[in-house]
Amino acid sequence: MAGTLIASHRGGSLEAPENSPTSFRHTINLAVEQVEFDIHPTADGHIVVIHDATLDRTTNGTGPVAARTLAELRRLTIKGTEADRIMTLPEVIELFRPTGIALRMEVKSDPDHAPYPGLLAHALRLLDAAGMRDRTVVTSFLAPIVAEAVQAPGLLGRIWLVAPVVMDDAGLAGVVATAEAHAIAHVGIRAPRLDARVLAHLRAAGLGVSAWAVNDADSVRRMLDLGIEVFTTDIPTTALTLRAAR
Repeated sequence: MAGTLIASHRGGSLEAPENSPTSFRHTINLAVEQVEFDIHPTADGHIVVIHDATLDRTTNGTGPVAARTLAELRRLTIKGTEADRIMTLPEVIELFRPTGIALRMEVKSDPDHAPYPGLLAHALRLLDAAGMRDRTVVTSFLAPIVAEAVQAPGLLGRIWLVAPVVMDDAGLAGVVATAEAHAIAHVGIRAPRLDARVLAHLRAAGLGVSAWAVNDADSVRRMLDLGIEVFTTDIPTTALTLRAAR
């Protein structure tokens, strides 16, 4: 075991275009423990891997992802690449299935920040078809989605990603109470908000703790010093180098 685990965020989005075939092939060549990616549904019943609920920022398309069919999405190009296309969840599963890298699948919400009905259940069926449920960590910023994952047996893990606004509004006590109410055992905190005091409070409540947005060398060192379970990073190559130096 490597101690603090490293997850290549969106395939390492500061090293390659995010959630693209290029970024995932890049990640396969790294000694990371996990690859992080995001899922949305299509209009015709498929699941695709893309971060935003809309196409504008990361592709040459516009509008909501879920309003397009898979065929329509396939005609788009991922920005920063010459010809990379949006991948489906089964394609990402198959890419990583022969490797030792675990999947860290973030279940996203729609453009109005509401959950997509049935998205997690559909994704679990695709994971089961490939025999990959036990190599998958489900994450979400929506606690009810993580609660749904808690009820799904056989997953490698489930993590509630705590947005800074939630920490501001609810405080640490509110974060703990929400986790307890949903039977969530692990929370992910944005790196600038995670220090020894916050970590001690969460661990005293019996929670596992990970970090996200660990995107510079100083943040990587700090997370390694804290000894958290896992963090996601857009600079996985740098993170691996710094961890190996320990």
